[in-house]
Amino acid sequence: MDVSRRNLLRGRRPQTSTTPAPPWSAEDFFTRCTRCGDCVSACPSQIIQLGSGGFPTIDFSRGECTFCADCTTACHSKALDLDRCTPWHLRASIDDRCLAQHGVDCRICGESCDAKAIHFELAIGKVAQPKIQTEQCTGCGACFALCPSQSIQIRECLV
Repeated sequence: MDVSRRNLLRGRRPQTSTTPAPPWSAEDFFTRCTRCGDCVSACPSQIIQLGSGGFPTIDFSRGECTFCADCTTACHSKALDLDRCTPWHLRASIDDRCLAQHGVDCRICGESCDAKAIHFELAIGKVAQPKIQTEQCTGCGACFALCPSQSIQIRECLV
C-alpha cells in the first residue's frame, strides 16, 4: 500500500513510519498480512495495535513485548513467522532529553530492563549516566513507557 498517496489525498505531509511491525514479522509481512487483527486480540500485553492502513504495529507506550509468541500462533497468514531466528532487530537508544544528562538522578530505565542492557556509569561531578549495551538489548520496550522525559526511542538496528 502506498501510504504517501493516502497522505496526499488527506492533505497530510508525507511521513516515514517509525512504528515497528509485530515481532517475528516475515520479510514479506505487508504482502502476507491480511489485516485480520488476530494478532492484536492475541497479544496479552496489548501492545499490538492496528495502525495506519489496518496493519498491526507495536505501541510501546502501552507496555512491553514479553516475546510470548501468542501473536505468531494467532497469525494464520504466516505474516508473523516464529521460524525467524530473532523476533526483530529493535534496540533502545537514549537522546539528550534524558534527565540524567541534565543533572537529575533517574534510573527508571535501568530498573525496568530485565535484560540488564542499561547500566549507569559514574562520573565525577555528575549524576550517573545511562548507557545501553545494544548487544544485550532485546528491544522489548520495557524502558520506553516509563521514561519521564520521553528520551528513549525503540528503533530498527541492523545487527
